[in-house]
Amino acid sequence: MRSFIKILGPPLFEAVRALERIAVDIPQVCIMDTAILRDIPRSMARDIGEPFEYQEYVMGFFNRRTGVTIKTERCNDIISESGELLGEYDFFFEWLKEPSMEQHNQLMEKIDEILKPLGCLYTMTPRK
Repeated sequence: MRSFIKILGPPLFEAVRALERIAVDIPQVCIMDTAILRDIPRSMARDIGEPFEYQEYVMGFFNRRTGVTIKTERCNDIISESGELLGEYDFFFEWLKEPSMEQHNQLMEKIDEILKPLGCLYTMTPRK
C-alpha cells in the first residue's frame, strides 16, 4: 500500500524535506518524492552500483537535505524503487506491510505536526 501526498501551496521543497525527515524514523515505510526521483542518478541504482557506494550516497543525500543521519541498514530500504508511480503527487510513503488503521493515523498526525509550521496543506490518498 502507498500513501500518496500532494502538497498544496508553498513551500513545496521544504515540505518534501520535512516528509523525508519523518520517514527516517518509520521503519515500516520506504519513500519516493520528486527530489529523490530527480537527484539520485539511475547509475546509482541498488542493483547496478556497489552496495557500499549506494549506502554512502543515500546517507549523504539525507544528511545534506534533511540534516538527519540514517543508519546504514536503513539506506537499503528507505528509497522505493517505484519512482515511476509518483505521477501527479509530490511524495509517497510505501508501506512494507499493510498498515493498521492506528499506523496510518499516526502517520497523519506526524505529517500534520511537521507541516503545520510551514503553513502548507496536503492531501493523502491511500492506494494499493
